Parts: sequence; C-alpha cells; structure tokens
Amino acid sequence: MNQSEYLVKQLAEQLAVPELGKQSVVLIDNSKTKVILFSFAAGGGLAEHVAPFDATIQIISGTAALSVGEESVEGKPGTWIQMVAKTPHSIKAASPVVMLLTLGPVVGRGHTTMTIDCNSFDT
Repeated sequence: MNQSEYLVKQLAEQLAVPELGKQSVVLIDNSKTKVILFSFAAGGGLAEHVAPFDATIQIISGTAALSVGEESVEGKPGTWIQMVAKTPHSIKAASPVVMLLTLGPVVGRGHTTMTIDCNSFDT
C-alpha cells in the first residue's frame, strides 16, 4: 500500500482553535461524503439548525453542550452522535473544542452493513 491509498491526520492538531467564534476546514468533499473539521472558541458554537443529510458528530477535544432533537448531551472527547437528515441540533463550546462532522449516509437506514470477525486479525 502506498501513501496515495490512505491519509493520516491528527485531528486535534489540524485546526487551531480561534480566540473567538469558530473555524472550519473541509477534509473530504465528494459525491457521497463531506467531512468538516470545526474548532470553536469557548463560548462559540452553532445555533440550532438542521442538515439536509444524515450526519455524525465526533468530539475530538474539549467540552461542549450539544442538543440533538429533544435531548441535551454533554460533549467531551469521544462523544459520538449519529443523526438522520433534518434532525435539529446545536453546539455551544464550554471550553475550546475540536469537532469532526461527517455528512453522508447513516449505516442502518437501508445502507449496507458489514460484520468483521476481529479474531481473524493478527495481534
């Protein structure tokens, strides 16, 4: 496998957190998926909105108050939220935050799933 077949990024280091507001960079943009890395200053965020696509939010670093549908969620490193298109959601950073947003099909909604036998991997 050569380097053109994969991409390695340290997401927490990819985008500086601004002193105010937010910054973003698009990491992938093709016909099936769009991946956007966001960074938010403490107190920054996005007001409630909906996306026209299924979406997944991953908190990479920092803490934030998130809303998804009718639920409030404490976002911290490792928080992973999957939602269908047009689900209302918002984020407000309690501390500087780096967040990964993936727009594209949510597995389990008529999309192919795959079972992997982890015992078959060499350790």
